[in-house]
Amino acid sequence: MPDTQPNETSTSDGSGTSSGSDGSGGSEAYEAPETAAQRRARRAQFLRDLNEARELRDRVQPRRARAARMRQQMRMRTFRW
Repeated sequence: MPDTQPNETSTSDGSGTSSGSDGSGGSEAYEAPETAAQRRARRAQFLRDLNEARELRDRVQPRRARAARMRQQMRMRTFRW
């Protein structure tokens, strides 16, 4: 259940009502569901960041990276199609 409490700090008169916002202030509480294109773009960005982080880790920890590559090769060799 989303929070629907009014934003009382947005007014200067202290009345607790949003003067003149008419729904524009409530857009933070409710967001429309994201489209498939937005989801794909967000996922692509996440995967790029993840790949970059892996490459960085491989550069700074070469021994661990080599061991991980060897384990991956072993998994691929023993995988049955």
